[in-house]
Amino acid sequence: MRSGLLGILVAVVAFLAYLSVFVVNPAQQALVLQLGRVERVVQDPGVQFKYPFIQNVVYLDKRILDLNMPPQEVIASDKKRLVVDAFARYRISNPVLFYQRVNNISQANRRLSTFLQSSLRSELGRASFIAVVRDNRDGLMENIRKNVSASAADLGIEVVDVKIRRADLPEANSQAIFRRMQTERNREAAELRAQGEEQARRIRSRADREVTVVVAEAKRDADITRGEGDAERNQIFAEAYSKDPDFFAFYRSMQAYEAGLREGDTSLVLSPDSNFFRYFNDPMGDGGKEKPADAGQ
Repeated sequence: MRSGLLGILVAVVAFLAYLSVFVVNPAQQALVLQLGRVERVVQDPGVQFKYPFIQNVVYLDKRILDLNMPPQEVIASDKKRLVVDAFARYRISNPVLFYQRVNNISQANRRLSTFLQSSLRSELGRASFIAVVRDNRDGLMENIRKNVSASAADLGIEVVDVKIRRADLPEANSQAIFRRMQTERNREAAELRAQGEEQARRIRSRADREVTVVVAEAKRDADITRGEGDAERNQIFAEAYSKDPDFFAFYRSMQAYEAGLREGDTSLVLSPDSNFFRYFNDPMGDGGKEKPADAGQ
């Protein structure tokens, strides 16, 4: 009988001990509630104790948590529409306040999403498209983090970071901008080709003009040189004629015979005693007449 009661007593004590012990791992923090009121906060990992039946334990995550938002459409200050994909990282800094205000992670994510959307629209709505995409993206993300963190402080949440994964134009706008950029590039290419063609025509015209000038100057120099040569030749002939008129007449007659008696279609009808054949009849060309003697002979 006593052994049975002792066994029951041991079982009851073990059951009460089981209900009085709870374990907090390093990734958690715990709230000990007594009749729905927060009695204490446990943040150190290990084995902890509570009163059975009148106290219960709520576990909260101690790690940094992620909040992923669906893409949002935002209008920048220069009236350009942007599709913004952002996320935030946060942790529970005040577990008591967190439990009292939002109670759980899913509710906290909904509240934080509202804060993040509002801050995104407000902050990006004051910035230009270029500032969001390129010039001041880091500064904008830091301002958004501060705004969301200030709003989330009442929930016992500390926002660690806010990042914008992607900030692009909507697909329809992107296609329109691409077509406009393509049109502008084609127009610039056409202008460059037209300028190149104009330069090419100008260069060809200048080259043709220079060729014409060079050829004209060369012809002029050639005509001058030819005229000077002809003048010098005539002078030589005149000097030769003045020195020996008979030989010069003989030489010119030989040239005439060579030019006139060539084989061809031309026929000459001349009498044998023509003056043209005087050197055929007489090598001296004077028809057998003797020259008058000089005054000294």
